[in-house]
Amino acid sequence: MSTELTRNFSIIAHIDHGKSTLADRLLLKCGAITEREFHNQMLDDMDLERERGITIKASAVSINYTRPSDGKTYSLNLIDTPGHVDFNYEVSRSLAACEGALLLVDATQGVEAQTVANALLAFEHKLDIVPILNKIDLASAQIDASAAEVEQVLGIQQERCILASGKMGIGVDEILEAVVEYIKPPQGSADAPLRCLIFDCKYDDYKGVITYLRVVDGRIKKGDKIRMHHSQRTFEVAEIGRFRPKPEACESMTAGDVGYMTATLKDIRDVKIGDTVESALTAKGSVPPLPGYAEPKPMVFCGLFPANQGSFETLKRSLDKLSLNDSAFVYQAENSDALGFGFRCGFLGLLHMDIVQERLEREFNIELVKTAPNVTYKIELNDGTSQLLTSPSKVPDPSTYKALLEPIAHVQMIVPTEFIGVAIKLAEDRRGKFIKQEFMGDKRVIVVYEMPLAEIVFDFYDKLKSATKGYGTLDYHFIRYEEAKLAKVDILVHGTPVDALSMICHRESAEVRARKTLIKLRKQIPKHLFVIALQAAIGGKIIARETISATAKDVTSKCYGGDITRKRKLLEKQKEGKAKMRSRNIGAVEVPQKAFLAVLDTNDDDDD
Repeated sequence: MSTELTRNFSIIAHIDHGKSTLADRLLLKCGAITEREFHNQMLDDMDLERERGITIKASAVSINYTRPSDGKTYSLNLIDTPGHVDFNYEVSRSLAACEGALLLVDATQGVEAQTVANALLAFEHKLDIVPILNKIDLASAQIDASAAEVEQVLGIQQERCILASGKMGIGVDEILEAVVEYIKPPQGSADAPLRCLIFDCKYDDYKGVITYLRVVDGRIKKGDKIRMHHSQRTFEVAEIGRFRPKPEACESMTAGDVGYMTATLKDIRDVKIGDTVESALTAKGSVPPLPGYAEPKPMVFCGLFPANQGSFETLKRSLDKLSLNDSAFVYQAENSDALGFGFRCGFLGLLHMDIVQERLEREFNIELVKTAPNVTYKIELNDGTSQLLTSPSKVPDPSTYKALLEPIAHVQMIVPTEFIGVAIKLAEDRRGKFIKQEFMGDKRVIVVYEMPLAEIVFDFYDKLKSATKGYGTLDYHFIRYEEAKLAKVDILVHGTPVDALSMICHRESAEVRARKTLIKLRKQIPKHLFVIALQAAIGGKIIARETISATAKDVTSKCYGGDITRKRKLLEKQKEGKAKMRSRNIGAVEVPQKAFLAVLDTNDDDDD
């Protein structure tokens, strides 16, 4: 098939604006699925995606569309992308494999924060944009106002907006026609040397590594010898196919096609997402690599430890397989005195962290213990060098470094005008620095701040949603590191520092956060035969303390009357026994797993 009859496009939007529902309708209209096979979220094949109603992984599918006006059959390669800010890396690499994008705007909500971010990403990739106003069938749809926002905020003429409803199937014909009319065909040549972009991968127990490809130049078929550009290792192609939407093997793929490939890959580390596949018959270095997508930069780190230490190797293999399917999280082995052997893992945000943990527990049947998350800090040492810190326990002695720097993010909130004050107060309370505000018509406003990333990633989005009655939306991205008055807070249980509970926080809020942590620990650690001191310290200075009293065993209960000296003798004997325990340091306190989980809880109802 000529590339003139091929169109590659993504669907991008803010979370919950109806991307997956519209994708279902396009599949149904083009006959890729029948009415009998049809169900909601056809392309969301994870149980987790259906349960939460969100797209976590980008999904590719090839459909054929016969255009009524000229009778020609077009090959449409569609990629459905996630909408949440934590999965922005999925969007960036999907756009790298496309020439166009359907930009969805919910007519009941208007242009939202992630809509703007995704649109700018598409503009950077120089993609052809088809704007769509979705959910027009709802009584609360504000079609004219939403169209005006598209023009005002995104600079796309409102007359170009297609009115649609994925749920009711309205506007599907117009969308397919616009894809053919306004999105340019692939520019590659089938006669040029082979170049394919790897935009996703997954691991299959039977087929091994399944690589998702966009063929940019040349032709690839079963039995070909190929080479991965970054590792320079060669493999033989075992199978070529397309998603329709189920995998369907084919003879070959040519320039402009999107599909999958399996090869004689023995090690999953041989595949790097964003890499270029070239023919092994060409000379090494003779074919220039394709520009990949933006590399994800994990900003939130936490420790993942198996609840049963015997599961460590299983966890290691599971992380290897999952990292192939989700290249945005990184991990390395670490050892904790409190939790044993585990891994330090990096994520793009808290939702991303929760999804990875849940996938590990569901797909690989591993019970995990998670430490409190923290962002990446930068430290400037006395010798003039600097390094990144992904764990609070790695902070060196204060005399060895000049400054501790925290990550700063550019934050964009879109809120109704009546909630401007609430949004500004929320940002100011989190040490935000006001940049600008811009009105979107009469009813909504864009508020822009620069804020420490540590103040955003934990519960800022939840607080914003709550304060604006669900109407506020948020987008943020890291911009730089900045020096701040930061301190490492150590948590000591019975005089012993627990590395998994240490944290880095601003000096002004250190005492408040430390006290909340100690109160939670006091409720979770069971009483012992001796008094347990829970302390928080910065350096050698104790800034907060809570005490767990000893279990009160009534040794005088067997005395029924008689001289008082009998009771005193028993009490003195008990006192001597406790003193002996203290002198021999008997009674190491084990912090239970539920205590680590309690520290993760960000609710403020911690007071007695």
